[in-house]
Formats: sequence, structure tokens, C-alpha cells
Amino acid sequence: MCVLRTDKLLQKIKMDKRKININGKDIEYVFKRTKGSKSVKLAVYADGRFVVSAPKWYPMYVVKKFIEEKSQWIFERVKDVDFDLIDQKQKAESVDYKKSVKHARAIIHERLEFFNCHYNFQYNRVAIKNQKTCWGSCSQKANLNFNYKIIKLSEEMRDYVIVHELCHLQELNHSKRFWNLVSQTVPNYRTLRRKLTEIK
Repeated sequence: MCVLRTDKLLQKIKMDKRKININGKDIEYVFKRTKGSKSVKLAVYADGRFVVSAPKWYPMYVVKKFIEEKSQWIFERVKDVDFDLIDQKQKAESVDYKKSVKHARAIIHERLEFFNCHYNFQYNRVAIKNQKTCWGSCSQKANLNFNYKIIKLSEEMRDYVIVHELCHLQELNHSKRFWNLVSQTVPNYRTLRRKLTEIK
């Protein structure tokens, strides 16, 4: 997983999952219509995820032709990926999320209230999500998002994630002022931050 990040206003995109057969192998990919983009773009990730993005005005036949032209390049990068194993892991994670989300929500809300007795910040919605890449995020609308998996971290690392996002309500950046806020309740944040980046 990645380190914590602060969400900025993201472009609204229309996306859907599709499949393409390359050399007899069915490969699922995500197709996005992106605002402001001027060309078709392709990204293949290490876990076999394959993303195609195109401008809103691009005709689909042009997109399909682009994918066909890049099919061998795509295949070379995903041919050894065990998609069945990935699918099994995703299903197991979905089950775990459904079993754990209520417990995660209770803990996260309790710790938010505990630390906010010190900070006294105002926040709006708190969402508990099953995210692949982030432990938590804070939006410009003062909405807080947390990965349910933070309840599987040690207590001090979990609290660091919560305080980190809570302090973004005051400083939506990683400036010295932001870290000074974090250090008020998590003085060893540097150590915890480093440990968190080492967790996959």
C-alpha cells in the first residue's frame, strides 16, 4: 500500500470493466472516459491491472484499434499473471471487508472523537472503504476516508493514520505546520510514518 495522501478535487470520470482476448487469454481491463485528455492512454500494473483512458469525445472504434495495436505489448506484461488467484484474493478481501467494516467504523469513530477532543476540528462525512492503495484521505470538503484495514495495524500506527487525516482538516498539505499539529498527539510520527511505508 502507499503512504497516506491528501485527496484533491479529482476529475469525474466514467469508467467500466471490459475484457479482451489476447493470444487465447481473457484479460480484464478498466476503460475510462477522462475530461481534458487529448489522446488514448494505456497503463499496465504489476498485478496485471490494465487501464485504458480516452477523451470523452473519442469514438470507441479508435480506442479498440489502439488496444489491438498494443495487444502484444500488453500480453508480454500480463502473460505470467495468475488472474484466477487475483480474483480469489479479491473475493476473500471483499468478504473480509463486509465482516469487518462495522467493527472498523466503531473503532475509527471512537479514536477520531478521542483525538478531536484535543484538536476540536470540524469534519463532515467519515467513510470506511476497502481501498487498495491508501490508508486514509481527507478532501477539501472536510470529508474523511479510511481504509478498513487500519484496524489490523498496531494501535499506535492506527492512531497515527487517524491523526494524520484529522490534521489535514486544518492543513491540507504536508507543511511544517501540518507536522507540528500531528506531533501534538503523536510525537513519534516520524518512526510510525516510516514503518507504514514499509507495509505492502
